[in-house]
Order: sequence, then C-alpha cells, then structure tokens
Amino acid sequence: MEFILPLATLAVAQLMAVISPGQSFLVVSRTALSSGRKAALSVTFGMGIGSIFWAGGAMAGLAVLFQHAGWIYLVLKIAAGLYLLFLAVTLWRHARDTVDASQTGAHQFNFGAAFRLGFLTQIANPKVIIFFGSIFVALLPAQPPLWVMVVTLLIVFTNETSWYAIVSCLFSAKRPRGAYLRAKPWIDRTMGGLLAIIGGKLIFDSR
Repeated sequence: MEFILPLATLAVAQLMAVISPGQSFLVVSRTALSSGRKAALSVTFGMGIGSIFWAGGAMAGLAVLFQHAGWIYLVLKIAAGLYLLFLAVTLWRHARDTVDASQTGAHQFNFGAAFRLGFLTQIANPKVIIFFGSIFVALLPAQPPLWVMVVTLLIVFTNETSWYAIVSCLFSAKRPRGAYLRAKPWIDRTMGGLLAIIGGKLIFDSR
C-alpha cells in the first residue's frame, strides 16, 4: 500500500505532461489527418514504446549519467533537433502534394513506417528522460521493488498510448480530414514550421 499514492501521483503528473501539446501531438494529429486512424494508431504505439525506452533509461540511471556527462545529453539534443528539422523540411517540401481521399488510411498505411515515425519522434525528445529522472527520484525509493518498476513502465506506456489514441480518433474523423484536405498546404507548412521551431530550440538550447 505504501506505493499506491506515489504511483497514482506519478500517473497523473505524467499524463499532464503527455497532454501538453508538443511535437508528438503535431505528428500524431497530422498523420491522422493525412493517412487515417490506423497509421496514427501505429505512430501512437511507436511513441508508447519510445516512452518505455526513456522511462527504462531513467530507472537505469541514464538521467544521472546525462547530468555528469553533459556532452552525451548535448549530442542527443542536437541529433533530436536535426531530426525534427528534417521532419519540418519534409512537410514543407510535400505540402502541395495532393492526397487521394479514397486511399487515405488504406494504401498509404504502412505499419512499419508509421511505428518508426512515432518511435523516433519520441526518442527525439531527450528532455523526457530528465522529466522521468526527476519524478522518479521525487516519488519512488532509490531501489524500488521489481513490481513497482513494471507498473511504472505500464503507467507510462498506457498514458502515452491512451491519450494519442484519442487524438488519432478525433483527427481521423471525416470532418477534420475533409478540412485538412482542403487546406493541406497551409496546415502542413504550419505544422512543419512548429516542428522547425521545436527542433531549432533544442539545438539553440544546446549552446
């Protein structure tokens, strides 16, 4: 019983962090709009696995390693920023490409590619491990039981996938997708611009 309150607090705090809009929201919503629900849910699953990767890394002490070996964290931030800039440029370059509405969510769906996009998008946010490291230190003992570690990873994965599954369903609905198809160039460029800002900030902060 002593771990119930800390785990519940962790679940709420991490869910609030997940709901906060950022690059993950942009990628999932855009995928849902352009390629349909299945593709967006595959991206979501990739993000969930990515969150387990960072949470597990925090438990393994990577957050402490980053604090004592700042150059590793620096390299990760620069690499993450460059990846987000790559996504931004890709969106801008293909903003005027037409999308066949009859094929949306069907022929354009590729589980492997969508999963990889979600996983890499989550990995391209090294600040997550600092968040996990901080909240784990604040709420969990230094050497928690194995079952607590497993439940923690399940909480992280469930929060991530549940929220973005909702986003996937909302943005893959007929009306939002119709609006996207009509305004695709502007929406893609706006999302690309926001990703570029996030990626550029990661690189700038590395200074």
